[in-house]
Amino acid sequence: MSTRAASPAGLFWAEFAESRVALAGLVVFALAVLLALTAPWITPQNPYDQAGLALMDARLPPGSVGSGGYTHWLGTDAQGRDVLSAIVWGLRTSLFVGAAAGVVALCIGTAVGLAAAFCGGRVELALMRLVDLQLSFPAILLALVLVAILGQGLFQVVAALVAAQYAYFARTVHGAALSERRKEYIEAAAGIPLHPARVVWRHLLPNCLPPLIVVATVQVANAIAIEATLSFLGVGMPVTEPSLGTLIANGFQFMLSGRYWISVYPGIALLIVIVAINLVGDQLRDVLNPRLKK
Repeated sequence: MSTRAASPAGLFWAEFAESRVALAGLVVFALAVLLALTAPWITPQNPYDQAGLALMDARLPPGSVGSGGYTHWLGTDAQGRDVLSAIVWGLRTSLFVGAAAGVVALCIGTAVGLAAAFCGGRVELALMRLVDLQLSFPAILLALVLVAILGQGLFQVVAALVAAQYAYFARTVHGAALSERRKEYIEAAAGIPLHPARVVWRHLLPNCLPPLIVVATVQVANAIAIEATLSFLGVGMPVTEPSLGTLIANGFQFMLSGRYWISVYPGIALLIVIVAINLVGDQLRDVLNPRLKK
């Protein structure tokens, strides 16, 4: 066996690669990220540059050649925007919102869960009752209320998603930390004695990471879906920063007139991205938790 295969990273990758479905999901997600990052250079049109749009190209069916001389492979919308270009640009917003909300919620939830587990007593009771109260509300409902209060905008949507999702991380970390806190190495570290902050961040947190990574993957997908729902309802991203949900909403009124492509193709793109992330998360769960292996 080679050194690389025997390393923890090599073993992890070998177990992850056992699922071809998960590998396909990882490839699709990586491709989506690559498209989002390179959107200004690979798309034939900046769909949100008003000066570059032509109303005569509005609602062209897929495969039509527009006034710009290039083929609109997925058609155009009511403003004459190339749907394919709009999808790629919309991926930038959707993926950024999902990643930003996931990272911030991860940091806040991890801090809350660790503090509750390590401190115990009244601190644990107060923090976890607050988390339980928040988990009693559906995330989409809570995000909808918060966005209605905060208003439209990138920062407002991310803030609403963080407030709606951090409790999932806190509950996960709290459960894992409680299990680890009772083990001998934590008691030994506290008995040396090490500073409590060092015990938490250098010893307790690393052993809580496996379930946290799985939850983070799932919550990023949930954040993208919730943001798309908010934008579809008209309370999420503004028209100047459109996401896939905004694109779906823009074409919804034309569905019954036969111009399905304006909403259907952005919807398919959104579905593919969310499914790909969830497939990766499912395989990570199986790899990082041996008890779930079949």
